[in-house]
Amino acid sequence: MAEQHGSRSARRYPCEKCPLRPLPAFREFEPQELAYISTFKKGELAVDRGATVLVEGNHSAHLYTVLSGWGFRYKLLDDGRRQILNYVMPGDLIGLQGSVMGEMQHSVEALSELLLCVFERDNLHGLYREHPGLAYDITWLASREERMLDENLLSVGRRTALERAAYLIAFIHARAKVVGLNGKAPVEIPITQQHVADTLGLSLVHTNKTLRKLIDRKLIHWRDGGCEVIDADGLQSIAGWDGLGEGRRPLV
Repeated sequence: MAEQHGSRSARRYPCEKCPLRPLPAFREFEPQELAYISTFKKGELAVDRGATVLVEGNHSAHLYTVLSGWGFRYKLLDDGRRQILNYVMPGDLIGLQGSVMGEMQHSVEALSELLLCVFERDNLHGLYREHPGLAYDITWLASREERMLDENLLSVGRRTALERAAYLIAFIHARAKVVGLNGKAPVEIPITQQHVADTLGLSLVHTNKTLRKLIDRKLIHWRDGGCEVIDADGLQSIAGWDGLGEGRRPLV
């Protein structure tokens, strides 16, 4: 298994003992599905904070499911300007977006230490042929990603700067809660204000002024390690967002 810079092979969790499966956010597997995923999975990859998992324009032989940690997907312009497309968290399947079997259409960077389950991309054909239920799950996950991008596009296109920032933080916070990233403590989102600016399409100065308004309203608290949400309902109200509205979802 080829490794990216800042990553190393690891083997900690057999699929039968996956720490994500007991979470109420994910649907239960049938025994035959779990047995197949156990053979589909080729290992685990530990990725250092700041390391690049996937590189736009390169071919990747693997797909990954995030087992623990945070990351983000992004694209770069030729002059280095960056657009963050979405954030990845436990349970997310990465590497499928864009061209399924061709060059990567985006890059993925680790916001924190990441632990990834590794799957061979070439084995997707067998999964679709032999396990239509799992194939549906992968299609569902791709559709979910598209829904999230639709909402992000609405933010960039029509929400005000304050609404954009409130939506983004509320959205990340809601996703983190359902996959247990907060544990028993408040969720601390490990992003910088530059990450927020690159997601919302704002200058860093404008982003700083906008986030200051949320801080002054005691909706968020900004620490050295990132953003802590104080009032998620208040953020959702400003954004005009009703929340995730998701039931149990697949985990591949």
